[in-house]
Amino acid sequence: MGARQGVPRDGPVNLSNGSPTVNGPMIVTLSVLTLASVLFISGKVRSDLVAVGALILLMLCDILTPGEALSGFSNSVVIMMVGLFVVGGGIFQTGLAKMVSSKMLQLAGTNETRLLVMIMVVTSAIGAFVSNTGTIAVMMPIVVSLAMSAGTNPGRLLMPLAYASSLGGMLTLIGTPPNLVIQETLQAAGYTAVSFFTFTPIGLVCIVVGVVALLFLRRFLPKNDRDADDGRRGRSLQDLARQYQLRQNLYRVQVGAGSPVCGKRLHELDISAKHGLNIIEIRRKISAKNQFFKTINQEIAASHTIIEEEDILYVHGPFESVQAFALDNGLKMMDRRVPENKQAPGSEQYATEDVGIAEVMLTPTSRLINRLIKESGFREKYRVNILGIQRKDQYLLHNLKEEKMRFGDAMLVQGTWRDIARLATEPDVVVVGQPIEEARKVTMDNKAPIAAGIMGLMVLLLISELIPAVASVMIAAVLMVAFRCVRSMEDAYKTINWESVVLIGGMIPMSIAIEKTGAAALLSDGMVGLLGGYGPLLLLAGVYFTTSLLTMFISNTACAILLAPIALAAALQLGVSPYPFLFAVSVGASMCFASPFSTPPNALVMSAGRYRFSHYIKVGLPLQIIMGVVMVAVLPLFFPF
Repeated sequence: MGARQGVPRDGPVNLSNGSPTVNGPMIVTLSVLTLASVLFISGKVRSDLVAVGALILLMLCDILTPGEALSGFSNSVVIMMVGLFVVGGGIFQTGLAKMVSSKMLQLAGTNETRLLVMIMVVTSAIGAFVSNTGTIAVMMPIVVSLAMSAGTNPGRLLMPLAYASSLGGMLTLIGTPPNLVIQETLQAAGYTAVSFFTFTPIGLVCIVVGVVALLFLRRFLPKNDRDADDGRRGRSLQDLARQYQLRQNLYRVQVGAGSPVCGKRLHELDISAKHGLNIIEIRRKISAKNQFFKTINQEIAASHTIIEEEDILYVHGPFESVQAFALDNGLKMMDRRVPENKQAPGSEQYATEDVGIAEVMLTPTSRLINRLIKESGFREKYRVNILGIQRKDQYLLHNLKEEKMRFGDAMLVQGTWRDIARLATEPDVVVVGQPIEEARKVTMDNKAPIAAGIMGLMVLLLISELIPAVASVMIAAVLMVAFRCVRSMEDAYKTINWESVVLIGGMIPMSIAIEKTGAAALLSDGMVGLLGGYGPLLLLAGVYFTTSLLTMFISNTACAILLAPIALAAALQLGVSPYPFLFAVSVGASMCFASPFSTPPNALVMSAGRYRFSHYIKVGLPLQIIMGVVMVAVLPLFFPF
């Protein structure tokens, strides 16, 4: 599974009493596994339902006890996956993923080939020292954000990301558990133990082969088609801002000392009548002590709002009118390209985690039809500002107070997300889209340094191994919630993809059944008996591909534990060096790409990439075979027989 995170097992089948024979429980187990695989490939039944159904069958047939069947859901890897989803949610919601991805975008541009190569190289480098599950936790939010920024379907990059995390594990001794398993096997047999970087040449070959192969195999990944549901979700915040020309008509002015507007309420100034402008928002500094926490208080401008010195007023209207208003009242025009909280310009000017925009329409029976905007009471009753009106193909953006509202008009409003959501419950208007869902899309950029610190702490704990890996991840998840990098506990639960969690939790006990019934031992023994007399190269291929096949159904750690002594005995029986055979076990156990439940990274990206089982077969299976052919040819060069 992940580096230094093997799935605990009851232990491999004891082979000292002779080879296992085919029996009833073994036949039932293999039949259930075959049926599950067919359903996975067909995609007609949810993968988590298939996994749970397979568990039930194995329990009903007395192959697994209830404790064994449910052991997957208490497994550290499954618990760690839950925590990693929360950590990833925090990285997303604070905008940290967006910031890092923008830097990567500057390096690679929007070219998909350069993006794929860069992502795989960076991920492999991280995977050499951090578990593949931890690597995915760090990189997946960044890659999704990167794909969205580059206009690429995330599914084009996420599967290569998952595979790269496994490829990087072959670079160092601690990169993946099978490396440690073969080191222990060699030491126990009296051979010289491998060093920390003995695996590096093999790992580099794996990475090169993986990158080159995926450049050809990516044609089978999801295309760059737009999501079919996009049209039903309403326009995005960026779409609304562009269509209503918000950025072209939104200006900021700062109240200086001695300005005649200081201490006055907005309704006293009558700015709309005098200048044809609309003050939609006021931001004022509340603290400058800690830049990690919110230092700007943002509020919707209400008629009773009192203007204070150093307030920043967000003014909507023509530039000439805004400039005249600023000159008349001793206000400073601010450069729109340098926001007051040093955030990048764009949607942050009209939408944050607290305040947002939405499009509303009047219902056929609305009491607001044919009423003037200034008489509608939108600001007083609903606490939202009307920024623009779309009337057929025409956009009305200025002097809105004198406009009558008509049935069929679409109006752009700004207010707190809570008030917009409350507006959706009014019988007179219909809010287009889902305000609460849109609010979740707005990143809390001021919390990005906290999220970065938490992520750095998690990586440090994973590398140092001071505490168990699962504890490191859960600490990071709790800190994300405690420091509100994830908005609430409810949002934390929503970041978790339960289908992936149930899939992995349900398939882990399947490997227990395969080992318990002797199916794995029967296969490995048969391999040695069949190929042992045909020379070391053919036996090496048998060891590699047997390991590669078994690791699709049992954890890579359990697979290595099971096959390492068999590979050692086969090498000694032929009178050749055991090193290439044991390295074949390690690489074969780690390079599993053809199944979504074979490793946590494969499962973690399944939902975000919208993959079906067939994607893993079309992309992962050829890659797994190519890797095997190359490794069988290369291993004897590094470690001669």
